[in-house]
Amino acid sequence: MTADWYVLIEEDTRTTQRVDGTDLKLHRWMLTGTHRIGQDHTEAVAAAEDAALHFLPGILARHARPGDEPARHALLTQDGSWLVLVKQRHRECHIRVTMAQLVHSREEKEAPSKSLKEKFRSAMEGPAPAVKPWTWTPKGKADKT
Repeated sequence: MTADWYVLIEEDTRTTQRVDGTDLKLHRWMLTGTHRIGQDHTEAVAAAEDAALHFLPGILARHARPGDEPARHALLTQDGSWLVLVKQRHRECHIRVTMAQLVHSREEKEAPSKSLKEKFRSAMEGPAPAVKPWTWTPKGKADKT
């Protein structure tokens, strides 16, 4: 399963919030599609191009009428990803289509549930210490904490 290629589709979701009498347009990229292609890189390239040229963002799809074709400007970046501007009537959306290769996968693992005795003990002693955040340690240098 690893080494498979995927096409990832992200949409620029914009929300407008009013603060102190001014409209703020807040943009956030959100992953809306993950499509497994297989182990063929050229097929992943073709699938990414097809998605860039034909994918219709949800906000436009909800308001589209049969036969509507939105305006589309697709840009291929140097790293092989696509940035696409899609317009229909007064709505405008941006999508980003990228290819990614799965190199690691691990299933979720839950810790066993606490016994009644452990629950009482943690209630009396307080919460457990926070998990130490990840930090990068270059090779050859040990963490001295």
